[in-house]
Amino acid sequence: MAIARAVGVHARISAHAFSHETAALLHGLALWDVPQVTHVRHEHRGGGSNDPLVARHLGIPAHARVVVLAGLPVTDLASTTWDCLRTATPLAALVVADSALHAGLPRDSVVAIAEQARGNGTARARALLELADEGAESARETWARFAFAVAGWPPPETQVRVETARGTFWADLGWPRWRLLVEYDGLGKYAGDERARLLEEKVRRDAIAEAGWHSVHVTKADSLRSVVARAQPYVPAGELAHARLRQDLLPAPR
Repeated sequence: MAIARAVGVHARISAHAFSHETAALLHGLALWDVPQVTHVRHEHRGGGSNDPLVARHLGIPAHARVVVLAGLPVTDLASTTWDCLRTATPLAALVVADSALHAGLPRDSVVAIAEQARGNGTARARALLELADEGAESARETWARFAFAVAGWPPPETQVRVETARGTFWADLGWPRWRLLVEYDGLGKYAGDERARLLEEKVRRDAIAEAGWHSVHVTKADSLRSVVARAQPYVPAGELAHARLRQDLLPAPR
């Protein structure tokens, strides 16, 4: 539906390039939410249209910053990522940035834009860019990591290698120095032969526990707060003495 709306907008407005979450969708990036409006960069914000489902942003990037995807003009991956970091909610922005880096976008290409940027949202966007991690393999993995960022924890490693007596396993994220892992469990993990997958997962969890690691498994039913609360008992005393809530990562009040 969102892509169909973009095709319709493309047919009726003059010089433009799709941007922000709409561009992220067209680039095939992960999104926290499907955009409810079509984001487009245009020479004039109004452009003769009052369509409430079209979010117009002033200024079309230089030609080198526009690519064509599915026949539509779209801001390039670096510009798209920066636009989302600057204007999307913190979690939604980080999901896009993680996904872009995971897709191969060099961090330096976004840093170059950030260094020249000024205006509203720039400071927060730079902070989010520092948190972005190419190791996140899904929006929900980003969400779990974001929970700890908001709580002021030290950043976890992503795709943590765990050596066990039953072989090597990889965990979504964790703190090796604390022997603590956090993993997101979604239904996709058990697709196919469900009984076989459940057995494989039990063997994996037992092996990781026997190797001396604590694992916290979170699901869609958890909240940001509960993710942190469930992991905190396994952190050595005193390690979080300086952790403080990151107000800059909370959504702006409406």
